[in-house]
Amino acid sequence: MSSVSIRPVTAADHAAWLPLWQAYLRFYETTLADEVSASTWQRLLDPSEPTHSALAWVEGKAVGMVNFIYHRSNWSVQNACYLQDLYVTSEQRGLGVGRQLIEFVYASAKQDDCAKVHWLTHETNATAIGLYEQVAERPGFIQFRKGL
Repeated sequence: MSSVSIRPVTAADHAAWLPLWQAYLRFYETTLADEVSASTWQRLLDPSEPTHSALAWVEGKAVGMVNFIYHRSNWSVQNACYLQDLYVTSEQRGLGVGRQLIEFVYASAKQDDCAKVHWLTHETNATAIGLYEQVAERPGFIQFRKGL
């Protein structure tokens, strides 16, 4: 496998980020209005926002994306980090890119004094679950939600 480099997104990365974002949404069989994706991108670039993104690059091509959000926690003095979106192109899956993106988030969150990193995945995403069980604990919580 070629060398992977991971770095935070910059304004110049929109054309690389957007196709990965759209592929991620398709993977989860969902769609968002263009204004939501545009707002998300602007938040990722705004240093006053708690949301961040990084891209994984191989030979000058973006092959993976991770979006993560720092937030308050009632269980610690420090913030927590929610790894909200993780996507790796199908050609790069199983080659360690996802693990490197997670490790990037761990390092960023530690540097920014977060107490923990947490995330969700769909119960049918067996490939991802296999990786996640290697790099984190599975606490057994079940998610509930209601759209408003």
